[in-house]
This record gives sequence, structure tokens and C-alpha cells, in this order.
Amino acid sequence: MGLLHKDRFICLDCETTGLDTKKDHIIEIAAVRFTFESILETKESLIDPGVTISEESIAIHNITQDMVQGKPKINALLPEFLEFVGNDIIVGHGIGFDISIINETAQRLSIPTTIAKNPFIDTLRLARLYGESSINSLEHLRKHFNIEYHGAHRAMNDVLVNIKVFKHLSHNFKTTSDLLKRLQKPILLRHMPLGKHKGRSFRDIPVEYLRWAIKQDFDQDLMYSLKTELKTRKKGNSFVSSTNPFSNL
Repeated sequence: MGLLHKDRFICLDCETTGLDTKKDHIIEIAAVRFTFESILETKESLIDPGVTISEESIAIHNITQDMVQGKPKINALLPEFLEFVGNDIIVGHGIGFDISIINETAQRLSIPTTIAKNPFIDTLRLARLYGESSINSLEHLRKHFNIEYHGAHRAMNDVLVNIKVFKHLSHNFKTTSDLLKRLQKPILLRHMPLGKHKGRSFRDIPVEYLRWAIKQDFDQDLMYSLKTELKTRKKGNSFVSSTNPFSNL
């Protein structure tokens, strides 16, 4: 790994029948090998999952049963796709899910893979670090950076947008190593990203909710932000108590 604008990356995206990486199926997959200067190679395919695609899933990605009829099965396509990815650095939005479902699918089919060991860059976390977009979904980032619309939620469309978003979000880094090193550390969020207090500043969220949330299985950035806010309030309360002459009465 060297200078960021000289290194080679793979941006990938999967469309699936659902969000359970152990049980759901990949129905479309797309990947683009690129540098900051050019697109090098592309690979994409619809996939016949061999199961019925739910209406809920169709509403998200607009991939119907008819569209996957007669398309390759994942067991025939995945070895070639994994070879295409190779050992390159993987880029994607919420990319942990894509890597996980590809890895789980490969293991289920006894297809050798080391994709879970590839270094990866999650542009969702980069967007949190950037902090200038009120919402960090790929579509909102596309609008924020005035990126041309390719059509949302189809795998290749999302990949092409994601590459451009990645270039915007990483401009403060000179080397790929520096970027990866920074993403090893948690990122302090400005606003609650989910739940009934979504969009609110952490300082405006009731302490009872923060105490409940800290016990949940959230990602490292959210857990770090919750702990930081609770620690700040505890210090604040300690300061008020220490300066209150009636606190011990």
C-alpha cells in the first residue's frame, strides 16, 4: 500500500433476498477494480437464488423473480468472482455486510475463500469521519457531493456512485495506510444514527435512553459515542456537585 491516489481498489456491492447473512441469498453482485485515475475492470451479474424473492426485498432493489430466471446459480459464479476480487483492498458502503454474506455463502457451498481477510474501507464510516452530511446513506452522499444519478439500489449503479463518494471522502488522506489506520479507531458521531432519537444530538438525548442503548449490540462508533456522552454527563454532574455548597446536606 502506498499513495492513496496510486493504489488499486475493488468496490463491490451485493443485492440480496434479506439481511441475514447466514440464511439469505445473493441475487445480484457487482465489482469494479479501480484507481483514483481510472476504472480498470468490471464484473456484474444477476443470480438465480433458487428461492422466492420477497415483495419487501423487491421494493428495495427492484429485482423481480422474472429477472433472475435462467441466470447463473451462485455456486457457478462465486469462484470466478472471488478470483476477480483477489487480495485487493475492498471498498463499499456498509461493506461488512457484503463481505460477510459472500464469505458465508462460500463456506456454505464449500468454496475456498480468503475474502474475510482482505483489508477493507467502509465509506459509511468515512462519511461519519467527514461529518458534513446530515445523513450518511449512499444516496444522500451522492446528492451532497452533486454526483450524477445512475439509479439507486442496483448493484453496479451503487458501485459507480460509491467510487465517486469514496474519492470525495478520502481527500484528506495521502496514503492508504494512513486511512486504514484511522479507521481502526472509533469515530465520534455527531448525531444519533438510528432509533426513536435518530438525528438528535447526543447531548439532547435523555440519559435513560443512553443507558439503555449502551447495553445493546451496536457498532463500535455508536458505542464509543454513547460512552463518551455518558462520561461527559457524569463529569458534568460531578462538577455541579463539587461546586454546590448544599450537596452534602
